[in-house]
Amino acid sequence: MPYCEVGKAPSSDDAALNNGIQIYYRTYGHGPTKVLLIIGLAGTHDSWGPQIKGLAGTDRPNDDESMEVDREPDGAHNEVGGIEVCSFDNRGMGRSSVPTKKSDYTTRIMAKDAIALLDHLGWKKAHVFGHSMGAMIACKMAALVPDRILSLALLNVTGGGFECVPKLDRKSLSIAIRFLKAKTPEQRAAVDLDTHYSEEFLEEIVGSNTRRSILYQDYVKGITASGMQSNYGFEGQINACWRHKMTQAEIDLIRSGGFLVSVIHGRQDIIAQINHARRLAQKLQPVARMVEFHGAHLVTHERTEEVNQALLDLIKASEMKMSPHEWTNVPKKSSGVTEASSRTSVEREGNRILAKIHIYILYIFSLFMMALKYARSALQRLKPARVEASSLK
Repeated sequence: MPYCEVGKAPSSDDAALNNGIQIYYRTYGHGPTKVLLIIGLAGTHDSWGPQIKGLAGTDRPNDDESMEVDREPDGAHNEVGGIEVCSFDNRGMGRSSVPTKKSDYTTRIMAKDAIALLDHLGWKKAHVFGHSMGAMIACKMAALVPDRILSLALLNVTGGGFECVPKLDRKSLSIAIRFLKAKTPEQRAAVDLDTHYSEEFLEEIVGSNTRRSILYQDYVKGITASGMQSNYGFEGQINACWRHKMTQAEIDLIRSGGFLVSVIHGRQDIIAQINHARRLAQKLQPVARMVEFHGAHLVTHERTEEVNQALLDLIKASEMKMSPHEWTNVPKKSSGVTEASSRTSVEREGNRILAKIHIYILYIFSLFMMALKYARSALQRLKPARVEASSLK
């Protein structure tokens, strides 16, 4: 099995945290162009399946010697030459190590895992594409080693802290309740579908079934195969998301890193709200391009062809050494204090207040669910055992 052990170097700042941590990875395809894919919260390396196939031209791992590599003869990857892709399980998920302490999970530490993987593969530079929490990790990685980044794609990205709080409406609350109650692969699969995809996409008819029913079976199989994420891994990754923050110095390092950035997002995403992604693209101006699609959080699966083309466009523009001013489509910030900028400040403050209210409501809700769970367990312990009438005779 392909594993990378991180934190071996005694001079590493996080050597103690990384001692014995193993990161499971797979590589696909061959060629001079290298792409590192970083998946998000509770995802595994194969969650990138549609992008692996679209970029590398195959979804068969390079270490699978039992089969010949089946490449798409007319695959779009041929436009930019051969591409080798690496996808991996973040710490806390899949076949990678699962530290038990929350403090062992931050986006900075996980970015160092990704850097260690580049070293392990012998890749001096790579195009780095991250989704959701993986995009947060990719941002930290780009700020830590900008000289090793060929391009940066941030898919369904958001900031840390209150920006991780999903949109508060009836649908989101329903999903939160079902997520907390999900104990089986079947229950988890049902809630994941509503989290990952737009309603229109799920209800489309494919053959004689809806896409929802088809995907449900695939999700159950996938969750059963990889197993439900452990509490240590889930709480640790949540902690990494919550504590994530990009400082102005880190933003400046990315802007001056000499590489192009694509911020790719689904407009119907209820998990990572698109306004936060637009703001990040604005901060990264002029090196960033904002790309929006009709789709939800897993826009990589919902709009596979369009997303893959956007990623290939980024690779191609980078290889052509396109200037940031030709690349960006994000408008420049206007200078001076205008009425519009004042209104934006007021809206931003209002959003902060709403976000705090959202966090408070979710906190109270989680306490309520926890109390309900313990109360139910206590009642079951106190409930007297039933005695069959026949045993009294």
